[in-house]
Amino acid sequence: MQLSEGKTGQTYEVTAIHLPENMERRLEALGMTLGTSIDVLNRKGKGILIIRLRGTRFALGYNITKNIQVR
Repeated sequence: MQLSEGKTGQTYEVTAIHLPENMERRLEALGMTLGTSIDVLNRKGKGILIIRLRGTRFALGYNITKNIQVR
């Protein structure tokens, strides 16, 4: 399932990231690696997700979240 399909209040585990290499490296530097837990905190208009990753809140756009696979 794609992270963009995630529901508010749920926790997911990252299984794959399919983004350009520079974006993947940036997300890895922020702590998003395979097996990491992500809490979906809120959904904003036009597909923006507010997530908690390793204790830090991030806002990710639809073009990023649709390329992150979770379970």
